[in-house]
Amino acid sequence: MLAELLNYTTKADAIVMAALREADLPEADKLFSHVLTAQHIWAKRILGEQPEKGVWEEQPKAVFEALSAENAKLFAKILSTRQFDELIHYTNSHGKFENSLQDILFHVVNHSTYHRAQIATMLKKAGKIPPVTDFVILKRTNQL
Repeated sequence: MLAELLNYTTKADAIVMAALREADLPEADKLFSHVLTAQHIWAKRILGEQPEKGVWEEQPKAVFEALSAENAKLFAKILSTRQFDELIHYTNSHGKFENSLQDILFHVVNHSTYHRAQIATMLKKAGKIPPVTDFVILKRTNQL
């Protein structure tokens, strides 16, 4: 199920990127940049590699698709080389921690969904029609 949820995250992110291309909402772009950099950081932590991006480091909208594609490749590598019950040891600004891979992957999916909902609200407030990114609707319409 986690593999399917990561696939959903990539698809939902693509839908949001398309909506952001049509909007001029710098705050929404900043928040979506955070979604992508957080995914990057978690993938790199899992793989034991040094992240190249900071969690709130703003990425230009022009690189969103490339960063999303790279994140998808990193998560595919994780899914093919790691076990869900594996403990991942990592350090962040709050200290040293360990969590299971499955818990981290669930967090990545949940974190992304949370911020996509915030972006949908920003789009609606700006008079735009927010994109549909609900998991069950994407499943029902064979987009997943």
